[in-house]
Amino acid sequence: MRLRNMIGLVFMGAFLWSCSGDDLVKNLLPAEGSIGLANAFPQLSFDAPLDLQSPEDGTNRIFVAEQGGTVRVFPNDPQATTWTTFLDISQRTNTSSGELGLLGLAFHPEYASNGLFYVYYTPSPQEAQLSRFRVSASDPAQADTGSEQVLLRIAQPYTNHNGGQLVFGQDGYLYIASGDGGSGGDPQGNAQDLGSLLGKVLRIDVDARENGLEYGIPSDNPFRTTVGARPEIFAYGLRNPWRMSFDPETGKLWAGDVGQGAIEEIDIIESGGNYGWNRYEGTRCFDSGNCDTGGLIPPVFEYDHDAGDKSITGGFVYRGNEVPSLRGYYVYGDFISGRIWALSTQANAPENTLIVASGLNIASFGTDLQDELYLCGFDGAIYRFVAK
Repeated sequence: MRLRNMIGLVFMGAFLWSCSGDDLVKNLLPAEGSIGLANAFPQLSFDAPLDLQSPEDGTNRIFVAEQGGTVRVFPNDPQATTWTTFLDISQRTNTSSGELGLLGLAFHPEYASNGLFYVYYTPSPQEAQLSRFRVSASDPAQADTGSEQVLLRIAQPYTNHNGGQLVFGQDGYLYIASGDGGSGGDPQGNAQDLGSLLGKVLRIDVDARENGLEYGIPSDNPFRTTVGARPEIFAYGLRNPWRMSFDPETGKLWAGDVGQGAIEEIDIIESGGNYGWNRYEGTRCFDSGNCDTGGLIPPVFEYDHDAGDKSITGGFVYRGNEVPSLRGYYVYGDFISGRIWALSTQANAPENTLIVASGLNIASFGTDLQDELYLCGFDGAIYRFVAK
């Protein structure tokens, strides 16, 4: 099953570092050819793996979410021979189009004591849903499928651009990436509409309830008191943010936003930030009737489609130890080309380095408890980064 034509977004900025074609491979910082991929669990295979998580529950396990609606769990051991089905909601998950399915998984920061976790999936082509589940009281390798509590439903006018990344911040709040609702060019203007949950990064308090909601609104959410705005919104002006992650050392939230037809971009998400879609695609004006850059936050990096790279998959700032030359770099890839880069996180000296031409459809990245970096390939394998 092929996930997306994913598209991503945003806007133009005063200083942004763009590149195209062969410019991407200049100034290689980790030495060219010094980093590779290895099958992390060679005796295991998966069906369209879209997310990899490892909760801090003392068990050192890996959980892999599959697009069809299942989550597999197994020991973080390259000799692992079998996985266990932790969650199966395939009968509740609609996958009638390539961008539908089980799109995100996150474990509560207190999962070790409360057993709560969250999934983002599409029960129908017209809706995306955030649900909470609980682990079985008798078996830590099984979720209680009857414990589902729907927290949030988001109507989807089209079947593409559903977003789906879930990630808890150091503040304990849950951040949710939502696409602009689909079609092409955001015809309904959702991304710039503060009255819509589409084309946004949302932030909610899953440990509270207020105003008839199944969750609370953090007191410092930027639009909590804005008339006509949805209080869940943390940032807006996004097209289809496909994978975002916090850097555990700096607390910055990095996101890859898939482009319409010309530009893929990387953003650092800030409270209240407007990232420009659909006024801008990257730093190019998209809506010729509104090319004003006022109030927009530019991407920290963008690339075009000239070299066959057409759908960004956001990654992680590497903080592991197995590949020392990658430490402190933002590692990301392209779903279509399979190329993987490392982007310098130094604000005044950004350099982009091609590190692996994998040839894979890169669906997602993930990290384990040691902050080592993994890649979910649509060939059914999970790969890890290695020094060569």
